[in-house]
Amino acid sequence: MADFHDRMSFLRNAGTFDVFLDINKLPYIPKSRSDETYIIEPVFDGRPDLLAQAVYDNPKLWWVFAMRNPDIIKDPLRDFKEGVSIKLSSKGTIEAIIG
Repeated sequence: MADFHDRMSFLRNAGTFDVFLDINKLPYIPKSRSDETYIIEPVFDGRPDLLAQAVYDNPKLWWVFAMRNPDIIKDPLRDFKEGVSIKLSSKGTIEAIIG
C-alpha cells in the first residue's frame, strides 16, 4: 500500500480517533527551551511556506508554525501576517518529530 501522505505532511501520522466524525489526531509541536520568538517579516506575509524553507530548508513544513502557535495562527494563511510574533521550533526539534 502506497503512503497517502509524504514524509513531511502533518497528516503523516495523524490517525483517526473518532471514526464517526473522522477527526484526526494532529501532530503536537511541544514547547522547548530552544524555541525562538520571531516577528513575521514583510517578505513572509501570508507565506508560511517561504519561512519554512528559510528555517527548515523545506517549504512543505509550513504547517509547523500553525501547530506550534495554535492560539495565534488559527488560519495558516490569513493569520500569518507581518508583525505577528510567533514561536519557532528548532530544526532539530522538527526533525525529531517528523522522523
